[in-house]
Amino acid sequence: MRSRNPVFSRRGFSRDNGYAGFNTAPQAGGPAVATQGNPYAQPTGDQYAQNPYAQNPYAQQDQQYGAPPQAPATTGRMTIDDVVLRTASTLGVLILTAALSWALLPIDDANIGRTYGIGIGAALIGMVLAFVQAFKRKASPALILTYAAFEGVFLGVVSNIVDNRIADGAAMQAVIGTMAVFAGVLIAYKAGWIRVNRRFYGFVMAAALGFILLMVVNLLFAVFGGGDGLGFRSGPLGIVFGVVGIILGACFLALDFKQVEDGVAYGAPREEAWLAAFGLTLTLVWIYLEFLRLISILNSSD
Repeated sequence: MRSRNPVFSRRGFSRDNGYAGFNTAPQAGGPAVATQGNPYAQPTGDQYAQNPYAQNPYAQQDQQYGAPPQAPATTGRMTIDDVVLRTASTLGVLILTAALSWALLPIDDANIGRTYGIGIGAALIGMVLAFVQAFKRKASPALILTYAAFEGVFLGVVSNIVDNRIADGAAMQAVIGTMAVFAGVLIAYKAGWIRVNRRFYGFVMAAALGFILLMVVNLLFAVFGGGDGLGFRSGPLGIVFGVVGIILGACFLALDFKQVEDGVAYGAPREEAWLAAFGLTLTLVWIYLEFLRLISILNSSD
């Protein structure tokens, strides 16, 4: 059964006919994929008699000559500009609410409990909204922007607490670190140093599931046993898991870039740009929080 959660499945733009990101056009002389709906199907029969884009729901074949699909000439198709604009809008809402919560919610001894409760409540609401969007068949801009607003409140609260009570300047360091990872992965992806294929996808998904399961177990031990649980998020082990979390976030960015590239190449509908923005926002929030936690651990161990 295929998951509809973009955090786990990274399903991209091929909703009904397999995963996007691994069904790109074959190189000259390469094998063609013929099985409808299976991006990993092995070629069968005469490779030159088959349509290598059959599994792509946005492909438009030249029926007269059997040529590969060209870039769609019709309007209403997703472009890089659409993705950039919608991602900027989503991150803009997130940053705005983060700044407001930082400025308006006090973290002095008398109010930190209430402020922290507001932050946790906003995080839970944001998580619910994220799952609702993940299981929706179509992108909902209002839902995505609302998620960004609540997630921003949570990030503003936790960043303010860490920056003022644990590690001075941690928030800015985490922002710089997140930007550096984003730029580095983008450059490496465009240069061809990162190849997103079936093996890469499988490795990232397996590693991410294992990482999340360990964090859940650690949280349960912390809740019911007290202290830091199994110690996966503090001390030397916390540093190791923080670095692993950042590396996983970088891998998710590579998957996001691949999905955007394929969505544009295959002429995905313009509304799919909101899904791309949603996925990129989730990944950037993941990386930022891992940096913030890592910086906190490093400062607390001084």
